[in-house]
Amino acid sequence: MNIVISGAGDVGRHAAEVLGGDGHNITIIDRDLRKLVPIEDVLDVRTLHGNGADAQVLREAGCVKADLYIAATDIDEINLLSASIAAGLGVKRTIARVHHGAYFERRGIDYARHFGVDHLVCPEHTTAVAIAQTLRNPGALAVERFARGMIEMLQLAVSAEAPVVGQVLSEIALPRSVRLAVVERDRTVFIPDADTVIRSGDIVTLVGETGGFDKVNKLFQIDADRRKKIMIMGGTPLSVWLCRALRGRMFSVRLFEWDRARAEELSAKLDWVTVLRVDPMDADTMTLERIDQADAFVTATADDEHNMLAAARAKSMGAKSAIAVLQRTTYLHLLKHVGIDKAFSPRSTAVAEIRRLLSDPAHRMASLAEGVADILEVRVPETARKVIGVPLKDLTFPGHSIVAAIQRGDKVRVPGAADTIAAGDTVVLIAPAGAEKQIKSVFSVK
Repeated sequence: MNIVISGAGDVGRHAAEVLGGDGHNITIIDRDLRKLVPIEDVLDVRTLHGNGADAQVLREAGCVKADLYIAATDIDEINLLSASIAAGLGVKRTIARVHHGAYFERRGIDYARHFGVDHLVCPEHTTAVAIAQTLRNPGALAVERFARGMIEMLQLAVSAEAPVVGQVLSEIALPRSVRLAVVERDRTVFIPDADTVIRSGDIVTLVGETGGFDKVNKLFQIDADRRKKIMIMGGTPLSVWLCRALRGRMFSVRLFEWDRARAEELSAKLDWVTVLRVDPMDADTMTLERIDQADAFVTATADDEHNMLAAARAKSMGAKSAIAVLQRTTYLHLLKHVGIDKAFSPRSTAVAEIRRLLSDPAHRMASLAEGVADILEVRVPETARKVIGVPLKDLTFPGHSIVAAIQRGDKVRVPGAADTIAAGDTVVLIAPAGAEKQIKSVFSVK
């Protein structure tokens, strides 16, 4: 595949490295020659000095016959414009990186459609969703994310005194938007049926719409009602996305931002968050704010070193979990040594999302249990006449596979028995391991 990337910053360079490693032919453009020189020294890619919003530069980069164009500069408006120009020149698919929520959430207008861009990728949003889902279920053994964070998949260990213990699955009052997909018991994993009895110690895998899990957690874990205390350092856009993702009765959120103007802006914008204009790196402040009672301390400033040091210090002072946002991978090998539990990289999550968009129309996304059940994603073609327009209750998928989620345009839902699949939908299925070929046949995907 011939891929042109505009922007040789963290995301663009990482995309060139990863996609080039996948065997694609990469051309990377940037106005700053100093960013291109080191890329030429270490990566087998073509570099081009120029403006990615200049049609002539894009022609020279090969956009007329390119398979994919990725606009990954630090300026949203340039990315939207250059991706639109690339599409006009003939690029088959375009992806634009954006930071601002107005563009990503399509406030007022669908910016992607207006500019003719196929996909918008927001690294800060994707990373915030990943962090939020980890915080929402700190004991989760695995978390998979789909469809811009609107669908979650997670695993929970069933507490001894949980309300569901001893109940048959068909009798458990799960919200309509949640499905129980897999049960692990005594090192044996199986896809449950309506007669499966839930036992203490079971590890259950659930899939559902994000808002549905508030009610589900307390069915499986007796301490799920306790509000989790989350502290976030830094008033960055990523922190704002994270605060929005954590909104609800499950969390008490405190956000530390030193700059007065930014703190006042965030206080007005995030009225469910306690915004504090203090320096959380100060030992007295940490003690006063009772950091030892925090379920998690998240460092999300724009400075990697500051994030790492603050997270390590918070953990040493008693925070149950310390999470750092790191743009670069330079310090990853030090995390365990300094007590940081987990790190998230916006550039890595962005490139992972781009790779997913480039994947086959039907592919295996993850495994729920090796050799037992897989998560499959299928983009439904117009030729899938066996399934299009047919109620799910009338469809038979291989090995009792279940349709866990359907994405249609911007809307994602966990479907009911009477729902139908349409051409162009993206469908997420839970299927027995090895059923990928059969699933492709059902959906008429080669």
